[in-house]
Amino acid sequence: MADFSFRLFVVGQTERSQAAWTNLRTVCERLVPGRYEIEVVDAAEHPELAAEQRVLATPTVVRIAPGPQRRVVGDLSDHSRTTAALGLPGNAELPPEWRCDS
Repeated sequence: MADFSFRLFVVGQTERSQAAWTNLRTVCERLVPGRYEIEVVDAAEHPELAAEQRVLATPTVVRIAPGPQRRVVGDLSDHSRTTAALGLPGNAELPPEWRCDS
């Protein structure tokens, strides 16, 4: 099993859905390469999973492991905030253009 496990909820193949998947994969490849898995769930096709995870908007990514669960709503384009919200390795390990030095 991977160190980090994510479930990305989308509805269809929209631009925002694709952007969220691409951005999540980019962040993971940069910070935890080979140590993650991403499951993409279409909430329209699997509403029971969306209800179980209390997903109210898409795209939403839920960090399943390690616990506790964390979630981010949106296209994940702000890599620094996505990294922090999902509890991925810290700011010092981010490339300079992703750092949030505030």
